[in-house]
Amino acid sequence: MLFRPTVAGSLPKPGWLAETEKLWPKWRLEGEALDRAKRDAALIWIKEQEDAGIEIVSDGEQFRTHFVHGFLEHVDGIDWDLKTPMGIRNNRYTVEVPTVTGKLSRKRPVHRDEAAFCRAHTRKGLKFTLPGPMTICDTIADAHYGKRADMAMAFAELLNDEAKELEAAGCDTIQFDEPAFNVFMDEVGEWGIAALERAAEGLKCTTAVHICYGYGIEANIKWKETLGSEWRQYEAIFPALNESRIDQVSLECANSRVPISLIGLLSKKDLLIGAIDVASTTVETAQDVANVLKAATEFADPERIYPCTNCGLAPLTRDVASAKLRALGAGADLIRTELGRS
Repeated sequence: MLFRPTVAGSLPKPGWLAETEKLWPKWRLEGEALDRAKRDAALIWIKEQEDAGIEIVSDGEQFRTHFVHGFLEHVDGIDWDLKTPMGIRNNRYTVEVPTVTGKLSRKRPVHRDEAAFCRAHTRKGLKFTLPGPMTICDTIADAHYGKRADMAMAFAELLNDEAKELEAAGCDTIQFDEPAFNVFMDEVGEWGIAALERAAEGLKCTTAVHICYGYGIEANIKWKETLGSEWRQYEAIFPALNESRIDQVSLECANSRVPISLIGLLSKKDLLIGAIDVASTTVETAQDVANVLKAATEFADPERIYPCTNCGLAPLTRDVASAKLRALGAGADLIRTELGRS
């Protein structure tokens, strides 16, 4: 099948599981009740995705409170009580973050059992997302390694162990989320791609990297307003990514100022074309989605295009997110019809 829809990652937490419309929600339950509720939420979103026509589904990150910290919570060498003020995404916004104070190591497999649970409950393609090494280093303070590149490589080794376990649990795609790639363009070439490839080393399943302009939160929306009439950050990193060992690149295209022609720089990659705007509560029509995908076909063969969301949908309401998923699936159907392809 051409134009197999997928999602970038997160989906909203149900109100009975956690606070809603927040990037750092607090759980409403604890212990075994929380574990059951996470599984229930994952099942609901798997069903919602399947009903919407999503062909490569995810758990919607229902098992973790945040796309980065959900992994870091199970890593030794981090002092969660030692909070350090840190300017995230090159000082776009400041957060009190935990601090790396010693050699990093995993306490145990983090998401393996969660992935196995999802694999047992869907026959669709299964994607699982992990934070990328550079983005982790832009989300946590360092008081041990001294260089971001060194800390990134240490995290990459842990991520690689985790990714291999996710692959063994039945994941078809493992995606590393690297929104920091759109901010630290020089470092991407210097060490970011090397750390990313170390995280994906030895995997036989499909590998992907997600790069975008961030969740639809106020700080990101204001940042986008400063980027001018064209957003060309991708242009600086795509040539190097095109030569990397990563199979797929996920990027933001819907309602953005990214020139769609930039995907021509990724001639060797499958493309997860963001056709759903996560910074708006307006629900796209199937035609809106199809229009983005059709524009992409001018610069990439349809065989390499996967309809996707711009970024995670976590900050939106559950109803809006569900409607946007249905629009994504319907848009994929429509573009197949328009192009006479199946």
